[in-house]
Amino acid sequence: MTKMTITETAALLRQMDNILILTHVRPDGDTIGSAAALCRALRDMGKTAYLLPNGEITATYAPYAAPYWAGEGFNPDYVVAVDIATVGLFPGNALPYAQRVDLCIDHHPSNTGYARALCLDDTSAAAAEIVYAVIRELTPLTADIALPLYVGIATDCGCFQYGNTTPRSHRIAAELMALVDVSEVNRQLFRVKSRVRLAMESRMVAEMELYDQGRVVVMQIPLALRREFGATDADIEELSSLAAQVEGTDCGITLRELQPGKIKISLRTGPRVDACAACAILGGGGHRAAAGATVEGTMEEVKARVLSAVAEVTSRG
Repeated sequence: MTKMTITETAALLRQMDNILILTHVRPDGDTIGSAAALCRALRDMGKTAYLLPNGEITATYAPYAAPYWAGEGFNPDYVVAVDIATVGLFPGNALPYAQRVDLCIDHHPSNTGYARALCLDDTSAAAAEIVYAVIRELTPLTADIALPLYVGIATDCGCFQYGNTTPRSHRIAAELMALVDVSEVNRQLFRVKSRVRLAMESRMVAEMELYDQGRVVVMQIPLALRREFGATDADIEELSSLAAQVEGTDCGITLRELQPGKIKISLRTGPRVDACAACAILGGGGHRAAAGATVEGTMEEVKARVLSAVAEVTSRG
């Protein structure tokens, strides 16, 4: 694996053509926004580029990727991954490319270095910030590039409210906003909630559990709750941030049952708790203030394991 600067990454992309771009499982705004923007930029350069179809994409982010999905039978010469820290986060249809990723653009400190070349900046609030810098060296920004980049940055820093937001995040967003009106995007992403989501939030708050003198909050999304309300993936994709909003907490834990015996853990934390370190104990990763892992076991078993991991990390001081 070769680590690359922004300029070196841009030079590598200039040499590529017939490119397939990968996004991660349960895709969020950053992986989709980064991939769509990069694909558009490469096409603007006259290159052939597509996104590998991701069957888990929700209605929230599908419009940004829709123009770029690869058709059946597309055979790439080069493979690029964006916002993917490990092969373990590849969708099933991306696994055949696991040993042939030519470039990864990422901002996760837990990146495992699986690609031949890696452009990594873990000080960036979103992978989209890195993709923005690369694109600036490749081709002029356009509205079609700016919009998905804005979605990537805004969603990963919680509409510029999370602690990972930096002055650079605001400067990039300002430049993108000069090219595209983001008012409706912000309304849809951050202000509008479905009735189902509001109902699920109410239940999760009513049934939340407090630990460590109220500093640790655990909320759960069992399959039964999803079935009860008929919730879609779009209804629940942002619920992982709810636990951290409880006053007095500095560690919000969300347990989402993906299927019987398989639980997705999401941590959102303050300075006292290193979320990445806690999730690493469980086989996951991410950032210091936001990380996750997928673990086998029942809700109660996984809850005990994640609470133990948090306690181990905080005891290190």
